[in-house]
Amino acid sequence: MSKGPALFSEIGKKAKDLLTKDYCSDQKFSVYTCSDAGVGLTSTAIKNGGLSTGDVAALYKYRNALFDVKVDTQSNISAKVTFSEILPSTKAIASFKIPNYESGQLEVQYFHDHATFTTALALNKAPAVDLSATIGTPTIAFGAEAGYDTTSGKFTKYTAGISVSKPDSYASILFGDKGDSIKAAYVHHLDQTKKSAAVAEISRKFSTNENTFTVGGSYAVDYMTVVKAKLNNHGKLGALLQHEVIPKSLVTVSGEFDTKALDKHPKFGFAFALKP
Repeated sequence: MSKGPALFSEIGKKAKDLLTKDYCSDQKFSVYTCSDAGVGLTSTAIKNGGLSTGDVAALYKYRNALFDVKVDTQSNISAKVTFSEILPSTKAIASFKIPNYESGQLEVQYFHDHATFTTALALNKAPAVDLSATIGTPTIAFGAEAGYDTTSGKFTKYTAGISVSKPDSYASILFGDKGDSIKAAYVHHLDQTKKSAAVAEISRKFSTNENTFTVGGSYAVDYMTVVKAKLNNHGKLGALLQHEVIPKSLVTVSGEFDTKALDKHPKFGFAFALKP
């Protein structure tokens, strides 16, 4: 693929990952294995209160095609096939779910040295179309996204954004909800490995005059242990500790507290991912 700007979906993702990734309020156990045929299998079990769910996922790569199939405890099947370089600098993704036969979708991504384009088409009787594009460089990119409902003939969404990336920092601004909201984020890396970072994100919804300001960060205690924390202006405090027990196998403990309502029970989560 080209060395141009990232897809529009990547704008603001670095800040979002720092503030949300690996935080959980349930118990999750994942085991990854790889068969002799090169098929990667992941078994996941999740317990949330008294409800237990799980799924089994298989990942297999053949030449320029990547097959990803997932089956959950309710016998629902999700499948995604990704084809790389069918045409130069192009990637195609086909996905569907069973028994929800109306869930099929075909997405085509095109990468250029100065632009990226994405088209997603729902494969049903009344297809919805999503389009997105970015222009610029890996350092600075401008982008927009729109969704169109062919049944009603109306736009379901339109979003615009800009991102600026430097070796030790990242900033982004997104205008979403058809112009009703704005979100700005800034990430500053504190080390060369980018395991320690500080993040700030502010969002405003104009129709309700609601503002949300969140600060957080991650800190690498050592090469095997990372701690993360976040706090917003509504008093929600989150923290997690992640430790690599053995190479590629992670134990994560996280919690969330409402500092403005200490009488409420805090939420705790535990995740264990084993990858031999």
